[in-house]
Amino acid sequence: MILESAYLNIKPNETEAFETAFKQASAIISSMNGYIEHTLQRCLEDDHLYLLLVKWETLEDHTEGFRGSEEYQEWKALLHHFYDPFPNVYHFEQVNLSS
Repeated sequence: MILESAYLNIKPNETEAFETAFKQASAIISSMNGYIEHTLQRCLEDDHLYLLLVKWETLEDHTEGFRGSEEYQEWKALLHHFYDPFPNVYHFEQVNLSS
């Protein structure tokens, strides 16, 4: 399992519209091959900052499957104009801490 993370800085006075658009975009991402689940968290200290966490079966499910799809173009049209600056996206894998 791969965990995608992105801090989303939303333009001033756009948070309500962003959250509405994200609800629609959630249906897009959740239909993709390799998708497991996602959450969107709003920062308590800065109400224009969100944390997006998405679980994927593999890295390629996100980087090639989702980002290379027609559905991603819909995702972009719904959400990318809200970001300032554009977010950095990182992928993580769980560390096995058992001996």
